Order: sequence, then structure tokens, then C-alpha cells
Amino acid sequence: MKALVTGATGFIGSHLVDELLKRGYEVACLVRRTSDLRWLDGLGAAIVYGDCESPDSLRDLAVDYDYVFHLAGLTKAKKDEDFFSANVKGTENLLRIIAAGGTKLKRFLYLSSLAAVGPGNHNDASGEVTKANPVSSYGKSKLEAERVTLRYEKEIPVTILRPPAVYGPRDRDLFLFFKMIGKGFYPYWGKCYYSFLYVEDLVKGMVLAAEAEKTRGRVYFLSDSKVYSNEEIVTEIAEVLQTKATKLMIPKGLMTLFAAISAKLTNGASIINRDKVKELNQSQWVCHNERAEREFGFIPKVMVKEGIKWTADWYRIHQWL
Repeated sequence: MKALVTGATGFIGSHLVDELLKRGYEVACLVRRTSDLRWLDGLGAAIVYGDCESPDSLRDLAVDYDYVFHLAGLTKAKKDEDFFSANVKGTENLLRIIAAGGTKLKRFLYLSSLAAVGPGNHNDASGEVTKANPVSSYGKSKLEAERVTLRYEKEIPVTILRPPAVYGPRDRDLFLFFKMIGKGFYPYWGKCYYSFLYVEDLVKGMVLAAEAEKTRGRVYFLSDSKVYSNEEIVTEIAEVLQTKATKLMIPKGLMTLFAAISAKLTNGASIINRDKVKELNQSQWVCHNERAEREFGFIPKVMVKEGIKWTADWYRIHQWL
């Protein structure tokens, strides 16, 4: 089987490449010429240069793949229009090239996000796009990219997955909280509830969804099937790091200021940014995966307790902590 992976140099994409190669896939990675290939070096995956935001760079893209896993996009941006350029236009450009090639593609899997449907406690029946209500520009761009993907469903067999917060080795977003907790504090703006998913469970779920016939034209949530409060997550991280962390109380009214400071300190690369504040101000980001389990056998193996330990171990080994 031949698979093309976009976003392969990123946190989730690099783990997906690992998983596909383990399963015997012939893997090609669509990357920009400026991309950091550190997680792909020595794996044996082919490198194909191109940029989903640039149709000209995709004109010579071969379309003889069995599967395309589209992960490329932006999760952080200084301007709202950047989200739509990368996540919507980039997705549409890729789909147009594939459709024009008269492909025999078995599946185009688009990795969306829980942010596309918005906050709340979503059950498996909430997979319909019409029920989505994103609160952030990122979420709105992911929802629009879903709609673009589904418009090609008659020409290309598509599947869409909406994971919640994803964590694990190589992740830099939750790492920020590991780092703060390791220093003895963490930001707190009220009790919130979240779904999580360990990256290895996610990439296995992606392959299962792509290979299953029943998933064509469908939208699914994936999670580890549990619900966690922010305080529970902090407790687990603090326990693994063998430290105690004090709450740094941040009134919701000051969240935008806190985000601006965070963005300045990280050159705009922080998970806590102006757009993310729109999501952080919500108290529930929860989804359930009964439908995914029922229709393509997705059963998560890693819960937060062990997943956080393994993630912290990786951070230590690689001297991030």
C-alpha cells in the first residue's frame, strides 16, 4: 500500500509516518523545502517537495497513492486569515489536484479537530457538520476545511476525524504546562473539563478509519473515552515530575493580556495566544468515541496516567525537561 502524508514533519504527522511504516506501507511525505526533517531522518519514507498553499508546487504531484492522510495546516497564527489560507485553501488545493488526476484513491483522511465543532460535551451523534459551533478562528477554519473535504466526497472517498487535545512525545503544546508545573506553578482560570488522546492511539485510529469501508463520507470524534478536569491533569503531571505546583490565578478578563505576554515571549508560537483564549474561556471540551468504536473498531489503549508518564520520560531523555 502507498500512502501520502502531509504535515509529516509535525508532532502528529511524524508519529503517523512511524505507524504506517511499521504496518508495511510505502510512505511519501509532502513537505516544504524549508521544513525541519528531524523526525523523518533515517525512517525510509520518501520526501516529496510541495506546499499545499501553493497550487503551482503541487502540479507535478503524483496521485497514484492508495491513501492520503492530510494533516498539514496551522494550529497557531498571528493573523486569522493565515488559518484560512493554510487550513481551508491548502486542503482545497490538494483535493483539486487529486480529483483532477482521476485517482483510484481508497481514502482521503482529513485530520480536523474538536475545535471545529466547538465547546461542550459531545456524544457520537454530534458528528454532523451542521451541529458545529466553533468559537475560535482556528476552529472555524477547520470546520470550513471539513466542508470543503465533504464537497469532494462524490469524486474522492473521504473521512474526517476530530480529535481533542492530543499529547505525547514530541508535543510542544502540552510541554509548556509540563515546564511551568516543573517550575512550581500553573495558570488557572477556573475548573474546566477536557477529553484527551495519546498520540499513538490517534495515529492507529487514523489508519483504522482510513482502511474501513464504512467510514467513507463520515465524521468521527476520537478520544481516550475518559473526561478529565484541568486540576486532574495538573495533579498527574506534578506527580510524574515529583513536584508541587501552585495555582497562578488568572481572571478570565485578563486572559487576553496573559496570551499577549505569552505570545511575545514565544515569538507567537505559544499554545496560549489570542485565538486560543476564545477556546480556553470555555469550560468543557469533551467528546466521546462510541461511534468510532462501533463503526471501525477504535479502542484507545493509553489513558492519561500512563500517557503523561511516558511523555515526561521522553521529555527527560531528550533533555526538554
